[in-house]
Amino acid sequence: MKQRENIILFPKWRTALEEESLLALKEKRFAEALEKLDELLNYQVNSFEIVSGKLICLIELGRHKEAQDICEDVLQRQDEHYYHYLHIYLTILFQTNQYEMLMEQVEEEFKFHQVPEVLKEQFHQLYEMSRKLKVDMLVDRQSVFMEEWEDAITTRDYQKQWLIIEKLRAMKSEPNRKMLHLLVKEDIHPVVKTAMLIWLQEIDYNQLVHIKKWGRSIQVYPLEIEAIWNHASVKRINSIINELEQKNPTLYDLLVKLLYHYMYVKYPMLPVKEEAEHIALALKVIGANYLNIKLDEQGKQLDLNEYIEDIERCEALYSSIIEDN
Repeated sequence: MKQRENIILFPKWRTALEEESLLALKEKRFAEALEKLDELLNYQVNSFEIVSGKLICLIELGRHKEAQDICEDVLQRQDEHYYHYLHIYLTILFQTNQYEMLMEQVEEEFKFHQVPEVLKEQFHQLYEMSRKLKVDMLVDRQSVFMEEWEDAITTRDYQKQWLIIEKLRAMKSEPNRKMLHLLVKEDIHPVVKTAMLIWLQEIDYNQLVHIKKWGRSIQVYPLEIEAIWNHASVKRINSIINELEQKNPTLYDLLVKLLYHYMYVKYPMLPVKEEAEHIALALKVIGANYLNIKLDEQGKQLDLNEYIEDIERCEALYSSIIEDN
């Protein structure tokens, strides 16, 4: 609804609308009250009573997203009604299970603002209830995901396995021993093993893990493994293909993508630095074929077939699980 900036609302009409909207609100006729409040707002009658009345109507009508958007907008004004709006905003977050956002907002208020004494206890209570409910919700969700995980393992649904790991990562959950044991199973997809290892790194997992991948077996602490882009061989390959960034940006972007996919599938069993030149040239050949262009250098002095096949195999494995945008 557009605001009628140049049309005057006569005092009697305004008073009548205000009284009718407040009566409808009091009698819990929220849809009717909202219609009259919107008409007042349309004439830029945007007092605290009118805006807060609209927020109550939206909440009672289950239109929490609209109410949340309005709160976020009016909170930006930092006016004298800031904490009244904030209280409504926190209530919306609590009712819609947005516990993390509520906790962050309360933490920010206590850290950077002078919260009125009358609201401190209420904010503390909302924070503590949110913290407990967040934990309960995570436990419930994790339980559901673990059931789905067992099903995905039984059916060898590798894409579903990877998606579940991504969800558990986002929740900062910790894998159980049964999941960790899958790192040594030969029939677990290499992409799934990489996702699991990165998950362990992100939660600062400090226990020794056993990994079998690509015919090799190692025991490592996840935090001691270099991240993909920090690995010496990856840095070296990147420095070789970097010359294409200015010459042929499209080819360069493709090679960076192929390189990451290749190393993701291999991780943590990455190639040695001495193989960097071979891999870089193989990537260039593959990229040129994808884009149907001719390269100045074809690496005729090197036997790249083995590397080309390996990169293409890993690309197929990556693409079978992860869909890049």
